[in-house]
Formats: sequence, C-alpha cells, structure tokens
Amino acid sequence: MTATTDAPAYASVADLETHGPYGPGRLHTSPMWSRPIYPFQDRVTADGSSGYRAEPGRYHLYVAWVCPWAQRAAIARKLAGLEDVVSLSYVDDDRDGRGWAFRERRGPDPVNGFTLLEQAYEATEPGYRGHISVPVLWDRRTGRIVSNHFPDITLDLGTQFREWADPSVDLYPEDRREEIDALNEEILQEVNHAPGRVAAAGTQDEYEESRHRAVAALERLEERLATRRFLLGDRITEADVRLWPTLARFDLLHNPQARISERALTDFPALWGYARDLYQRPAFRETTDFATIRTSSSGGDGLVRIAVEPVEADWDAPHDRDRLAAS
Repeated sequence: MTATTDAPAYASVADLETHGPYGPGRLHTSPMWSRPIYPFQDRVTADGSSGYRAEPGRYHLYVAWVCPWAQRAAIARKLAGLEDVVSLSYVDDDRDGRGWAFRERRGPDPVNGFTLLEQAYEATEPGYRGHISVPVLWDRRTGRIVSNHFPDITLDLGTQFREWADPSVDLYPEDRREEIDALNEEILQEVNHAPGRVAAAGTQDEYEESRHRAVAALERLEERLATRRFLLGDRITEADVRLWPTLARFDLLHNPQARISERALTDFPALWGYARDLYQRPAFRETTDFATIRTSSSGGDGLVRIAVEPVEADWDAPHDRDRLAAS
C-alpha cells in the first residue's frame, strides 16, 4: 500500500480533552485477558521458512524517539548496517487515546500514508482493539504487521539479514547465545523494569526494597564492566543493545522520576565509562534524543522518597574503555 496524495498526511494534534489519555481500553492487563499485549509475533527468517523472507526493501520499522523498547530496534538496525535494507520512520512523541500518530514534528508515514499507527494494526487485523505499540515491523509485500514483539525484532535484525549486514557485526553469536539470553533476562527484570517497579511502589517497604534491588543490579553491572569493555567482552552484543536505553534515561528521567538511587549513573565509574563508549558510536548517538527524555522530579505519592535531581552529563568526555581486553 502506498500513499495516494502528494501532500503528507498528518494526524491532528494530541488532544487529551477530546480523546482522553492513552491506555484505557487498549492496555489489557486483567487476569481475564489471555492474549499477549504484543500479539503479532511472526518472525523474519533468512530462508523464508517463517513465511517472511529476509530481503532488501521489503520491511519497514515504525519507531518512536521516546520509547526505549523501540530504540533498541533502531540501534540494532544501524549497528548491523541495515539502513539501506530495512527502512525506518518515527511516530510523533505525543499520544492521546488514539495512540501513536504521524505529525509534522517527526514526519509522515513514508510507506502507507497513515496518520495513526492504529491504521497499521487495523490493516493487519480488522477490528483490533489491543495495545498500539512500537516498534512495529511492517511487511510491504503483504501489507501487514509482521511483529510488534520487541524482543524478537532486534534478534531478527541481528541474525536473519546477514547477507546484507556488516560482516564484522554479530549481535547474537551462536556460541554465546545461552549466556546472552540469561543476561538479557536479568537486564529486563532487574534494570529495564526497575524504574517502573520503584515508581509504582505502594508502601514505604515496597519502595525501599525495590530501589535497593535496582541499585544492587547496577552494582553488579559495575563490577562486571570493570574488567571488560562490553557486557560479553570486546564486542557489542544484543545484551548491550538492551541495556543502553535504560542507562541513557537514568539520570534525566528514571532516577529523578522514581527516586531510585542517591548515586547518579555518573557516580558508577565503569558503567558511566561504558555508557559513554556506547554513546560515542553512531548507532547509539544517532538513535538517542536526550531532549525527549528529560523530566522534572516527581513525587507526592505519600512515600518518603530520596531527593534526586536530574543530572546533565558530558556524554562526549573521553571514556578510556579501549584499554580493556576481552574477558
């Protein structure tokens, strides 16, 4: 499907008064809801055995600057050197009850001319009323969503397009997949989900337990990265891609919002050097927009939370990580 007009099509401005906030009726989290929140879970395969063969120009990624899950897909695409193989575009930063939209700030939908990402979901499953999420991997050939299951999208980008990818990059090496999978699960539960868990604490005990659990995870990573350049040694892998969005948001968003740690990311020498090492590479720098993730401190939930202010850091300062050998 292609746009039928020369003028770009855009959604109207986000309007909470008219459309309400995003979430109610879309995010089904009740015990009675048996369908996955991310229900489109087809896979792209190099040989086409899944029904979706990896090939240049066939697939498009819809992502958002503000979404850490979508950012991972954008990073993996660029690390693998797939910019001319899998196209990409951004939805607008703001949402109302209609979900993600295309507006002039981030540009139109270059593939279908949609004004709302909901239209991609509707084209895939008429009457769909579930979660409208990014990233979305779209198939131009069949005119439908292949996947909105973010863990699979980065894995497929990193493994199934090798014919066109940078041969020096292997984000998911076969001989280390078991180790990467275990580390990814720890990162997901103890780091990626930690800010939300701390912010959602309902009692003082829950808050203290969850924030100390999060700090302990950062301390484990600090110890790991003190002796190796990246999480698995001397090469960037899927695990680094999954950790980065949380680190990038920690000092400007997660910590001031949830009040997790008295220590900023910049107070963890190995983690901070590692984060700068990643940021100073185009795949991480060019997919990160710090202006979209800044927030003011929050509070007022009745709990006694530690005092945390946003930290503006020098991400371009020398990192000195190249002295570390693989381990």
